[in-house]
Amino acid sequence: MAISQEAHDFLVTRRSQLRPEDVGLPTYGPKRRVAGLRRDEVALLAGMSVDYYTRIERGNLAGVSEAVLEGIARALRLSEFEHAHLYDLARIASGSAARTARAMPRRVRASIQRLLDAISAPAWARNGRADFLAGNTLGRALYSPLFIDARRPGNTARFTFLDPRASEFYPDWSDMARGMVATLRAEAARSPYDKGLTDLIGELATRSEIFRRLWASHEVFTHRSGAKRIHHPQVGLLDLTYQAMELASDPGLRILVYDAEPGSATWERLALLASLHAADAPVAGPR
Repeated sequence: MAISQEAHDFLVTRRSQLRPEDVGLPTYGPKRRVAGLRRDEVALLAGMSVDYYTRIERGNLAGVSEAVLEGIARALRLSEFEHAHLYDLARIASGSAARTARAMPRRVRASIQRLLDAISAPAWARNGRADFLAGNTLGRALYSPLFIDARRPGNTARFTFLDPRASEFYPDWSDMARGMVATLRAEAARSPYDKGLTDLIGELATRSEIFRRLWASHEVFTHRSGAKRIHHPQVGLLDLTYQAMELASDPGLRILVYDAEPGSATWERLALLASLHAADAPVAGPR
């Protein structure tokens, strides 16, 4: 990741999405030549000189103090995730990201697999590359189209953009794709030296025009909970809610658990899916 260009593009896209009236600045005067705020307006709101902000927006984030970063985040009305992303970019520029780099999980511990198996709802574990690392029987059944591709581990980002079945599997494919790209971009700044992630992003950018367009928007966010619709090839449409949980004991690992309203059509279809895959369940051993 070319950090100077990345920082420049991120700040410019955030600035372009704010209007003067959004931040309490007057809108009268000559016709504006730029979309969104001007650099001098961001500098004013952030409490710094125009020259200094211009230098930062050009990608010179190395050595920028926390107070300056906070001023920029406040001026640009950055979200929680955008705020963290700005700090991640500054760490890369300053070289501290290399000192704190950690390996991205490639598998789960046996105790995590037992935890997943103990959950009656669909549950699975993923890393920052969106690899499907492990799941309980119902979680694997829910994402069974993911495993038609022989590559392991299955990857939900690759499935979303490169598998023609994805648009049917995800009825809200556009929202799913946008969220996937925003999550990968955030992870790219958290794990800038992860070759697997870099290779995945390069593959998607090479093979998917839609991915390239979404990537250029520089959106950054991660869903911790929400609703998801899945059209499963065996049981039909599922209206699910989910919770995503970060594991403090396994940095970079996230467990997702899905749920349905008891007695609903989705609840009944999940029960049917479980019965269809009952033979796939692991044999319980001694506790």
